[in-house]
Amino acid sequence: MTETTDTTAPVSSKEDGDGPQILTFGCRLNAYESEVMRNHALEAGLNDAIIVNTCAVTGEAVRQARQSIRKLRRENPEADITVTGCAAQIDPKAFGGMPEVTRVLGNEEKLRLTSFTQPHDSRVAVDDIMTVTKSARHSVDGLTGRARAYVQVQTGCDHRCTFCIIPFGRGNSRSVPIEEVVEQVQRLVANGYREVVLTGVDITSFGPDLPGNPTLGMLCGRILSATPELERLRISSIDSVEVDETLFELIANEPRLMPHLHLSLQAGDNMVLKRMKRRHSREEAIEFCSRVREARPDVVFGADLIAGFPTETDEMFENSLKLVEDCGLTYLHIFPYSPRPGTPAAKMPQVDGKLIKSRAAQLRALGEKHLAAYLASRVGRIERVLMERDMDGRTESFAPVKFNAALPIGTVQNVRLIEATSNHLIGELAA
Repeated sequence: MTETTDTTAPVSSKEDGDGPQILTFGCRLNAYESEVMRNHALEAGLNDAIIVNTCAVTGEAVRQARQSIRKLRRENPEADITVTGCAAQIDPKAFGGMPEVTRVLGNEEKLRLTSFTQPHDSRVAVDDIMTVTKSARHSVDGLTGRARAYVQVQTGCDHRCTFCIIPFGRGNSRSVPIEEVVEQVQRLVANGYREVVLTGVDITSFGPDLPGNPTLGMLCGRILSATPELERLRISSIDSVEVDETLFELIANEPRLMPHLHLSLQAGDNMVLKRMKRRHSREEAIEFCSRVREARPDVVFGADLIAGFPTETDEMFENSLKLVEDCGLTYLHIFPYSPRPGTPAAKMPQVDGKLIKSRAAQLRALGEKHLAAYLASRVGRIERVLMERDMDGRTESFAPVKFNAALPIGTVQNVRLIEATSNHLIGELAA
């Protein structure tokens, strides 16, 4: 599992009081699929429906989803509430048993138009995701309330990291054909999007199930050559050991491929990585970051790290702290380890909960220090900023920028960075 970003808070979307209300937890792939469901619900005339698209990456994500469902029912006593996403796929019985829930859809079922247009045969419609062999074909015109567009290139995962439950929610890896991805990107650019993010569960595993065995690098190359109007292409979380040479060359030499890479590292100690069943070593992670930085000095790295994995000693944890320095990581997503029932790690000797929280806090503090130092280093520069909200945007390296005046959402502006705080930059339009 690599696509673990944006999992801390749900996003609710509803356009101008019209259409279904969708509460999206978890990753960018969920956000993309929520837009697919929005279109299906609108076509079916389900304007007053409520859809909860859940995440299962942590126990806390599941708890938040259940809490939100209860709140939605209190606030909307007559509404139909459909629950879907990874948590619903993995444990449909639990969500189907909630009195607040009208219907449960699996991750494959939620993408079918017929799930919204045809009468419901049962309250729970969740099939075995492991039997699905092809990626569903669907496209969107944009993402409600978002300045950048997400495009699914892959879903599922063939790896079995010992801490991860997501393959049981997403199934095995399935790639979207290159032609379909390119067509989707062109459609979004034609609709005014200046930046597109490629997303999936394990996007660096893209291609082996397609004719000709294309790679993620080949896909990115096709997108960029076929869509010269696209200003910014961004790739979501990647596994560094799966980066192919074509992708590396694009990272090094293609200015339209954004210099921000989010890495699925998870730990900085080789024994912990082995017990996680990760496919890289500490040394390989450091070497990758060094090689990329040498080829493209402006690159900025983010990473997922788990604090308190079972059997993690103080010395092992110190190696994770050192990895932040050794790889030069700037944006950290820290996950306090939580056992997921059904995973091998849940049966391993567990670290004390208070110690897990303490280690997570140390990692977060180190991440905050690195981010503050990076932001301070950008002051005085002129950079291109995509406006996400009328007074907030992101640079090409994903640094957050705030303004004291409103600018058009979705536009890319030349911005002089005049000040840095601990967690964002302050900018003004460059002359």
